[in-house]
Amino acid sequence: MFLRASKRSRSEVYLYDPIGTDKEGNEITLIDILGTEPEAVFELVENFFESRRLINKMKKLSKRERIVLELRYGIGGKQRKTQREVAQFFGISRSYVSRIEKKAIKKLFQELTHNDPQL
Repeated sequence: MFLRASKRSRSEVYLYDPIGTDKEGNEITLIDILGTEPEAVFELVENFFESRRLINKMKKLSKRERIVLELRYGIGGKQRKTQREVAQFFGISRSYVSRIEKKAIKKLFQELTHNDPQL
């Protein structure tokens, strides 16, 4: 059993694991090679997981609410659109798009704060 568990983790690489030494004998880690501040790397990773969490929570919205948010905020690689452009896309008024957007954001906020053990 231990061999199977260690086999899975064999391909894992950690940013602070030593990968060699420099001319003076100091350990070099992967984070040193990346050439960026550690905080920037952590921020990128955190943003990635937060966006995955948001997209997962968006599955609980209605199809129309989800599409409105995707178009308005460029979620999922879509180009950001104005309320007027979204209204034309659906063939509805801009004020109705605004109401859908507000309702969807309120639902998302509730999902992210009340039903999430991470908070």
